[in-house]
Amino acid sequence: MDIDTVMTYRGDVSPGGAPAVRELDQLTITKVSVGPMDNNAYLLRCRSTGEQLLIDAANEAPRLLELVGDAGLATVVTTHQHMDHWVALEEVVAKTGARALAHADDAAGLPIESEPLADGDTVRVGDCPLEVIHLRGHTPGSIALLYRDPAGTPHLWTGDSLFPGGVGNTNKDPQRFAALIDDVEHKLFDRLPDETWFYPGHGKDSTLGTERPALPQWRTRGW
Repeated sequence: MDIDTVMTYRGDVSPGGAPAVRELDQLTITKVSVGPMDNNAYLLRCRSTGEQLLIDAANEAPRLLELVGDAGLATVVTTHQHMDHWVALEEVVAKTGARALAHADDAAGLPIESEPLADGDTVRVGDCPLEVIHLRGHTPGSIALLYRDPAGTPHLWTGDSLFPGGVGNTNKDPQRFAALIDDVEHKLFDRLPDETWFYPGHGKDSTLGTERPALPQWRTRGW
């Protein structure tokens, strides 16, 4: 089972503050906020193999490298091409030798060559598989990563495509918004249960069940 509980993990972090750590049966999740834009970075560690994967080397490379520690880093996944999510990418990869991965439609916007990902791909951190979910709209190649915990609830890292209270910024472009709200509704809310816990690129976490009742309102308001 998920041996951490909502009572002990809140996912509430701030720049310069302590990380929040969640221990699942097979996966350790460490969430940290880096400045200056209060970006979330997530270090995932397979508990059986010790392999580690970082989601968004956003900034403060020395701090992220300290978080990685002596265990090494196998992979860095960048959720999308906006600069505030990859400032530390080049340094982290250079100092750890980690593979850099990003969706093919955003990879060209990153500072180093990244192996292309596509919707439905699997990225592994040790024995733990993460499903790549392409969510168009915030950027052409924005992705989420899904971990279906065999002993608990699903866990979902959404980048800047889904937050508590709404989907990501689409710059008031009706076509981009339509693509994003459609993908978020059909690929996330329609497929996954209410107890799915999601971890966004900025700010606090939430669950799909908490946000689900507001989906019609999000569509109506257009952002």
